[in-house]
Amino acid sequence: MVERCTDLAGEEGVGGYVRLVSGFMFLQEDGDRSWINERLVSMDPNSHSYVYKMEASNVGLDGSVNSLRLVDYGDGSTLVSWSFEINPLEGACEESLIDYLGFLYKSCINRIEGAIEDSTKKGQEPPPSYSYESSLVVLYAGARCRHY
Repeated sequence: MVERCTDLAGEEGVGGYVRLVSGFMFLQEDGDRSWINERLVSMDPNSHSYVYKMEASNVGLDGSVNSLRLVDYGDGSTLVSWSFEINPLEGACEESLIDYLGFLYKSCINRIEGAIEDSTKKGQEPPPSYSYESSLVVLYAGARCRHY
């Protein structure tokens, strides 16, 4: 999972912001940490959405574009729509890559859900920059592969 996020350029939450994400998100043959240089394309607090691009990495996802949007799903639950467009490496199995990214994103969302539940049990409020109606989170992940 993600171990570290390092600010590289710009202001967090503003288009153009760049960060370096590192950890064990993707297994590396040499056992090293994987890393991804991400640029925030856009962020809209009103629609609870953002888009970011993976500009460089050691995981083969350079140029991939990811979008996340939270939608009121009714009955106190939230739909997390996480979609991505990828440029798969030549010879890579697209289906396996899409399955793994879906697993990775679902794992991240489950960790967020767990943190919300833990803070609720301890009587704490979630961070002020977020508003949650419920700890129930539903995942929808869509993918599109681009070929050039």
